[in-house]
Amino acid sequence: MQQSIFLALALAFFAFSSCKEDETDDIITLQTQTVNSLSADAVQPYTGKFTLFSFAQNATVPNSDSASGNWDIGFRGSTIIVNGGSIRTGQGGAYIHSGIFAELTEVPETQAFNQDNSDTNLAIPTGSGNGWYNYDHATNILSPIAGKILVIRTASGKYAKVEILSYYQNAPAAPTASDASRYYTFRFVYQPDGSKKF
Repeated sequence: MQQSIFLALALAFFAFSSCKEDETDDIITLQTQTVNSLSADAVQPYTGKFTLFSFAQNATVPNSDSASGNWDIGFRGSTIIVNGGSIRTGQGGAYIHSGIFAELTEVPETQAFNQDNSDTNLAIPTGSGNGWYNYDHATNILSPIAGKILVIRTASGKYAKVEILSYYQNAPAAPTASDASRYYTFRFVYQPDGSKKF
């Protein structure tokens, strides 16, 4: 009798352990990636081509692919575009979340995403204080606004969150006018499964 009870308990424990292992196997931990000193067309910031970036590839995409769905976000000077809207081919969109990067763990179901509908009507607003940065005319320094997180719906309908850390080459802690500008350092988390959870 005691052997039967012991055997039954051992089998139950094994089954419970197996279930727990299976559950943890399905959990994917999303990693925060950092991109350092990505050049945003430093030679011609206002008329040149955008530097295009794919979150899924964690890499730049050739500008010859600008009419494709291969890229998610683009940089030129202080302007950031997304691959979505009436002038783009992807499903992309964006909104700016105010908060702490690590604490943004899910996109609300009711959250609306803006899209790029013209060269002046962009999902991510341009201009000092309008979107992700402030510009100091006295020092000529552009500074990311703390707590401004770009939430991106990608060209393929997935999601990413992005925090711009610096606009200067090598991300100096206290940039000066002599530092090379139009070099983005940013961190991001990309959710590849299509859910809105980070």
